[in-house]
Amino acid sequence: MTFGSMIIIITVMIVSLIISQVLKSKFKKYSKVPVSITGREVAEKMLHDNGIYDVKVVSVEGDLTDHYNPTNKTVNLSRDVYYGNHVSAAAVAAHECGHAVQHARAYAFLQMRSALVPVVSFASNWVQWVLLAGILLVNTFPSLLLIGIILFAVMTLFSFITLPVEINASKRALVWLNSSGITSYGTHPQAQDALRWAAYTYVVAALGSLATLLYYIMIYLGRRD
Repeated sequence: MTFGSMIIIITVMIVSLIISQVLKSKFKKYSKVPVSITGREVAEKMLHDNGIYDVKVVSVEGDLTDHYNPTNKTVNLSRDVYYGNHVSAAAVAAHECGHAVQHARAYAFLQMRSALVPVVSFASNWVQWVLLAGILLVNTFPSLLLIGIILFAVMTLFSFITLPVEINASKRALVWLNSSGITSYGTHPQAQDALRWAAYTYVVAALGSLATLLYYIMIYLGRRD
């Protein structure tokens, strides 16, 4: 069973790498398809169309560093998205604004996710060390490994709660892009395709986290053998 879990983890890692490469390829491809306005303008328009005026749209450094920060109410767009007037930029900007709309509408899964952030932050700082020590001392101090498993379980739960948050944000983005006329009959499927592949990365991450969690659980249960 442990060997089988390792195979699953390796498989998930390979699939994750493939999806990441495909995602980059899709975004590069659709960055050559123009739309009428920049990512910044897309974001501002979507926010205003949803009655949101207290969220700022800012540019940040890095590639694929786009995110919504509910703490200071900012939609943070990478430079290519912020200044780009192409399908990829429009899709990403609208997706991040989808999170801002979720925040404004008190979307349940986003609230759950936000509530877990402090716990996950604590867990991520300690889980690797606790699990390593727990594995080394599994026969003499099994409770340490159990603590590590609980910490990792919280992170896995966070990954699965993230799925509906990301999928819902993309749905909101696509509906608005279509209704606002930012994407057309020809470009809308491209925006949809880009966001679909972005969603796949979260699915694989959640499955990989679950497989890893099961691996540690089996080590804990196997200590009695």
